[in-house]
Amino acid sequence: MRAFEFLDNVSNINTNTMVLDKGLGYNTVEDSLKLTGNYFNLLKFGWGTSILYEKELIKDKNELYQSYDIKTYTGGTLFELANKNNKIEEFFEELDNLGFNAVEISDGSTNIDETTRYSCIEMAKDAGFYTLSEVGKKNPQKDHEYSIEDRINLINRDMEHNADMVIVEGRESGKNIGIYDEKGNVKEDELQAIAENVKQQKLMWEAPNKSQQIDLILTFGNDVNLGNVNFNEIISLETLRRGLRGDTLGKFD
Repeated sequence: MRAFEFLDNVSNINTNTMVLDKGLGYNTVEDSLKLTGNYFNLLKFGWGTSILYEKELIKDKNELYQSYDIKTYTGGTLFELANKNNKIEEFFEELDNLGFNAVEISDGSTNIDETTRYSCIEMAKDAGFYTLSEVGKKNPQKDHEYSIEDRINLINRDMEHNADMVIVEGRESGKNIGIYDEKGNVKEDELQAIAENVKQQKLMWEAPNKSQQIDLILTFGNDVNLGNVNFNEIISLETLRRGLRGDTLGKFD
């Protein structure tokens, strides 16, 4: 039984929270999950960090995360590297051998034609992976070339091709990218346009900063899907979702 549980008026929240692992040791993860393991369900080994791990450590960490029903996957950078080197089949095979049960299909740093993109989504699904895709570019200048209509169309097309979850790019900084301006504030017009034209159940907003998390929770409710959450801020986000912090207190009674 949780401490002060009689003061928590919010029942279990059916949502998706994706947390970023940028190189945590096994013991650190093991200790943290005792407190946080029930409050997120997707874990991304950031960027290309997995290449720097010994295989057995990755297997052990995947097993540990998944013992809490947390799906694990590598950052989309590794997928893009595999595609660039014509190693997609080898990439999927290695994911399976290492115990990953999810995969991200993205083109944030490279260009992938639509046929290849949708083919890879279907390949991942056929291989049994929980499949996420990501819309947006890592380079702000290139990301700004997308009109809001472009972004909406790309999101919906990925959903039509059976991606389990589509991520809106926000990077780790949450600034000058996607729906965020140079200071990290939400661009309300773009947010509303996407909200009105995309199914929220399958949409994940990368929101690394507290102010962004608050805005999205207050706009869509405490079950909004949020990603790129810092490992040290899992509990902080959960208190926002449950109205246990001043910013959302009394909003979800």
